[in-house]
Amino acid sequence: MRAGEIFHPGLLRIRADDRIQALFEFWNMKNLKLSAVFLWLAALAVMPVAQAADIVGVITLKGTPPAEKEITPLKEDANCGAMYPTTPTTHFYVVGAKGELADVVVSLKGVAGKSTGASAPPVVLDQKGCLYSPQILAIQTGQKLVVKNSDSCVHNVHATPTVPGNPESNQVQMSGGADLEYTFPQPEMFLRFKCDVHPWMFAWVSVMDSPYFCISDKDGKFVIKNVPPGKYTVSAAHRKLGAQTQDVEVKDADVTANFTFEVK
Repeated sequence: MRAGEIFHPGLLRIRADDRIQALFEFWNMKNLKLSAVFLWLAALAVMPVAQAADIVGVITLKGTPPAEKEITPLKEDANCGAMYPTTPTTHFYVVGAKGELADVVVSLKGVAGKSTGASAPPVVLDQKGCLYSPQILAIQTGQKLVVKNSDSCVHNVHATPTVPGNPESNQVQMSGGADLEYTFPQPEMFLRFKCDVHPWMFAWVSVMDSPYFCISDKDGKFVIKNVPPGKYTVSAAHRKLGAQTQDVEVKDADVTANFTFEVK
């Protein structure tokens, strides 16, 4: 082998200056590829990204709702009546001074198969003062509903679904007894819970197939959080007043959808 030459493992003789040139060209190609990667990442950084937003609103009632009814059997019950100085009433229409309407179930129609109920925290339904509390609530399909008995008397928890696939259940629950747990696999609006021991006791549980729902508060306000961009139909349902819908489009900012129910 002559001076100034090296022997390549591939049995090729390459001059030292040629080898340096080849390495230099390889390094340039590598830098070009890295530059392309950095340019691509920079382009991604400035591209607009679709963000989830909230659907918010206020629900009001126009007109005077029917008068609530006294729950006379509760007051006459030896155990339950002792908890109340006066006869309690129903709470079918929870309305504020300016018509703010509570206990309206607000959800997105047509959004199915999106339930995260299996991993969602449990929702609690209690029995206090011989009444269910809250009386209107909502859960996801597959989400655990925990029923407690905070009273000093026995109750029985009787779930009476009407949608096939949602199981009926009727269980006794002693005072201080273990919590009862329920899950429902099918969507259903206002699934009824009752107590056969105290026939005035009712709660209505709406079962949704997605996490996009809420219940209006005492001020009539609601928020459906983290809704992906898209076009939706918002449903507002009250057990006594019926349901209304409104079409909205979610982009990159919160969307407002107000509803007004009217007493007929």
